[in-house]
Amino acid sequence: MNVSRPFRLVATLALAASFVLAGCSDDQKSDKADHTHDQVEIHVSDAWVKAADSGMTAAFATLENDSEKALTITKVTSDASSDTQLHETVTAADHSSMMQEVKDGFTLEPDRMLMLEPGGNHIMLMDLKKPLLPGDEVTFTLHFDDGSAQDFTAVVKEFEGANESYESHGKKH
Repeated sequence: MNVSRPFRLVATLALAASFVLAGCSDDQKSDKADHTHDQVEIHVSDAWVKAADSGMTAAFATLENDSEKALTITKVTSDASSDTQLHETVTAADHSSMMQEVKDGFTLEPDRMLMLEPGGNHIMLMDLKKPLLPGDEVTFTLHFDDGSAQDFTAVVKEFEGANESYESHGKKH
């Protein structure tokens, strides 16, 4: 059988096009699979740390649970401090406000936000390793009750408020 040259060229191009389209299809499937692994369950925004030369300071942010399950932050770590804690505001017997460590962590229900703010819940850096100056960045790792973890970065800012007293291991700071 004599196949014309133009027919062979068209057949070859059609075969090549089918391989290219099949390759694109597989790539698109693989991209979709990769994006599901990138999904962030806790969205962190407006993260900042109060500037301090030494001792202790606090970090603040808005945390939003974008997942379909409750997530509990059991601890937080940072290279900026040897002792980083989750803190809350409590009212003492004399009706004064005091900050103290939250031993059971913060639970974020699905599609809810947790505000970490001056005078409220926050992350406490108890023993700074070096001065934190305005413009510096501090990296934190949130650790969850399911064993997972998530990093975020906060910028250091000057802030005159939030000069609360803190309770740690039975001592006021």
